[in-house]
Amino acid sequence: MFNFGVPGYRPEWLSGRSAITAAHGVRLAHLTGRRLTRALLVWDLDQDEWFADCPILLDFDGEQVEINHWKFDEVSITWNTIDPKLALDWPDFHLAWRDDAPDELTALVGQPCSAVELLMWRNRDLVEGTIVSLGFSFPNGQVTIYNALDENGTEFASPGDRYARYTLGPSDP
Repeated sequence: MFNFGVPGYRPEWLSGRSAITAAHGVRLAHLTGRRLTRALLVWDLDQDEWFADCPILLDFDGEQVEINHWKFDEVSITWNTIDPKLALDWPDFHLAWRDDAPDELTALVGQPCSAVELLMWRNRDLVEGTIVSLGFSFPNGQVTIYNALDENGTEFASPGDRYARYTLGPSDP
């Protein structure tokens, strides 16, 4: 299994809102009210840019969710499995974890999560509802982690009507 150069990482690929809700809905919902204490991206040190193929780590008071998109419609959500102190090992790339970029993401650190949503992209050119993004709302901001077609993407504005929005609550299966 390919680990994206992350020691110990074993992605668990899921597709579709129902599969993600069944596997992770309750745990994602329980992030609500927890403070975002750290957000990490993998950085390509040679190019000085985000290496979007690797997982994004969001730590909420010691509960670390690890999100990674790939292929057309798959997302892996894992919990507390990645140690960002360990060196990354992806041949031909000089990579490192970074917790100070982009500014929009670091601005969310220290705030409590006010909502977690599964977002289904609405697009007539694609099969509607196949691509699932994760939205995290905070009192002073928002981050959406989406499938940028075989890698992660991030947005910091409200998802708007491009997405059908499903807020996760503690009673979700």
